[in-house]
Amino acid sequence: MFQKLIHAAAAAALAAGLLSAAHASQSCPQHYVSGQAPQIVNEKMARATRELCYNVFGVMHSGITRTPLWSAEHLTAPNLEAAEDLSRENSFHPELELPPGQRAELADYARSGFDRGHMAPNGDMPDRASQYQSFTLANMVPQDADNNRHIWAGIEQNVRKMVKKEGDLYVLTGPAFIGGELRKVGNVLVPSHLYKAVWSPRKGAGGAWFVANEPGARVQTMTIAQLESKIGINLLPSLSARQKSEMLRLPKPKSGKRKE
Repeated sequence: MFQKLIHAAAAAALAAGLLSAAHASQSCPQHYVSGQAPQIVNEKMARATRELCYNVFGVMHSGITRTPLWSAEHLTAPNLEAAEDLSRENSFHPELELPPGQRAELADYARSGFDRGHMAPNGDMPDRASQYQSFTLANMVPQDADNNRHIWAGIEQNVRKMVKKEGDLYVLTGPAFIGGELRKVGNVLVPSHLYKAVWSPRKGAGGAWFVANEPGARVQTMTIAQLESKIGINLLPSLSARQKSEMLRLPKPKSGKRKE
């Protein structure tokens, strides 16, 4: 189904003159290990993509799914310390840097039953400007509400605890679209799964959480290499196959509570 959606949406975008290059001219290497952004292995996934750079995170946005393919953060302990003192101010908004025919709108999510799920979390943002940027719909996917507010919140909390111990982590978060029963809310494709991958420069190892986009889902942990094979993206192109196969010990997520 995903391939059919890609063909249909790409044809429509091309006809409207909206199909962007697979890699836009913007670049934000500071958010990536060794300054190298992930590489999309499946060429069909690379259609109508656009890189968006924000203060403390970067996004590769798909005009086909109208979601990020990933959001990337170089998460540091000082930034998290600043984020802890920042109250949440909801400011969901469409990303006006994207063409209207490729971006999500607030109306897509209205009465959908899904949360607007952050990929780069609001709780990681060290200041008001970055917090506002995190509420762009270009950083959101349609996420099951129970999943978002409990198990996913627990994963986000685990990452923050790890950063406080490690000093810093590189984090990549995104959706996966697996299977033939995918659906949409409005014009936005609903992911079947979600992932969050981390790389520790101090330990020279990484790992990932992978979870179905549904309530009460069982969380899987895996190596970076295993995750890459599932999602069709070379998440950490600067690393060797051996490095990607070395598993960083990841804490088992408990049901968390989203930061208000």
